[in-house]
Amino acid sequence: MRGALFVLALLTLGAGCGGDDEPSASGDRECESVDAPAPRNPGARQAPTEPLDASKTYELVFATSCGAFTVELDLDRAPSTSASLVALARDGYFDDTVFHRIVPGFVIQGGDPTQSGSGGPGYKTVDAPPAGSRYAKGVVAMAKTQVEAPGTSGSQFFVVTGDDVGLPADYAIVGEVAEGLDTVERIGALGGTDERPTQPVVINSVTVTES
Repeated sequence: MRGALFVLALLTLGAGCGGDDEPSASGDRECESVDAPAPRNPGARQAPTEPLDASKTYELVFATSCGAFTVELDLDRAPSTSASLVALARDGYFDDTVFHRIVPGFVIQGGDPTQSGSGGPGYKTVDAPPAGSRYAKGVVAMAKTQVEAPGTSGSQFFVVTGDDVGLPADYAIVGEVAEGLDTVERIGALGGTDERPTQPVVINSVTVTES
């Protein structure tokens, strides 16, 4: 049922591994009261043509109005989508965007500068997840519509906030929260019954680190 509801919500809005339970540097801070940035049309991008260096570890560091969290990308399971996210982050695509969908105990979803739930970079990547993939707390995966093939991705991503939300293996798994799961949980508590945030949650910036 959760999986069906998830697909339905993606359509109406347009669109096992776990995380680190240790507190991040944000501690017990609360979300800042901020205004949502103005929606913007980011224009169409070109998909990256070069793969990421498989000998390196890539992380996306999200600075939000509720604190920071870090996502370690999974180049084995999602090489094309990981390269896309790195390229978009380096281009500032995710800066000054919002989490436009928050479902407590399920997911938080962002990655759309238009704030409509239907925006994207103008291209798609495909990294079909292995059969039996589990979407447990801290997993980061990509949103898609029901008619798209498994593993199809644009720019919209979601972070799982439930223990195991029972989604089918349809959504490209790009990594997991390596640090700052408390921030993710803080954001995840700000969802209303309409699956929209009860206050703006802004992604101020997403930076890429590699090691």
